[in-house]
Amino acid sequence: MFDIGVNLTSSQFSRDRDEVVARARAAGVHGMLLTGTNRHESEEAQRLAERFERCWSTAGVHPHDSSSWSPEVAEAIYTLVNKPEVVAVGECGLDFNRNFSTPAEQETAFSAQLAMAAELGMPVFLHCRDAHDRFFALLEPWLDHLPGAVLHCFTGTRDELQACLDHGLFIGITGWVCDERRGLELRELLPMIPAERLLLETDAPYLLPRDMTPKPASRRNEPAFVPHILARVAEWRGEEAQWLEGVTDNNVRQLFNIDF
Repeated sequence: MFDIGVNLTSSQFSRDRDEVVARARAAGVHGMLLTGTNRHESEEAQRLAERFERCWSTAGVHPHDSSSWSPEVAEAIYTLVNKPEVVAVGECGLDFNRNFSTPAEQETAFSAQLAMAAELGMPVFLHCRDAHDRFFALLEPWLDHLPGAVLHCFTGTRDELQACLDHGLFIGITGWVCDERRGLELRELLPMIPAERLLLETDAPYLLPRDMTPKPASRRNEPAFVPHILARVAEWRGEEAQWLEGVTDNNVRQLFNIDF
């Protein structure tokens, strides 16, 4: 199993980061992609990916942090994505839900990162919330110049999922789908996703699957819980978990051009 979305730089892991990685290994998680969300977090994610075996990272600026985008930040991200541990540009995209950065700032940073990925021939690790139409207006012109893209932590509608599939995106599914309230719509959409376009992630330490028993006392999500997400997704898709694990692992290899 491979977890494509781990926020291992989070302060929630500051006291036991090594143990978190060890628990993931013991649970059968053979690889992890550590998420970079701004300059500092991207630099730290790369250092952690360098430190831990079979870990890789992304480098980019999340829409919430788009106000920090500058020529200096762009240069720092460009330097990072040329390092061997960094296998995707991002997390980048648009988030018009809370607008921690203005829509204009988000669009500037997103477009610049798409251009960088196209120049370097790298896949993109994408974020979209309440911004579907504008997101695709900016993304679509670049898709033919990118080797691949994943929309991380997909929680959208049926029409939005179909648009993602029509544009060739991989779809990242988290423990959100395990939520007995918020995840029901997404659960119904799971069979729409071709197995060869599906990726699994925890988004740890966030989005702890609500149907875990017993629930962790800390209520903190960990990459060790991706087997639970795999089992649930396979069940709701009507597939065998071991088979789906093999398919999603191959998807990781294809999209990020890594071996694990």
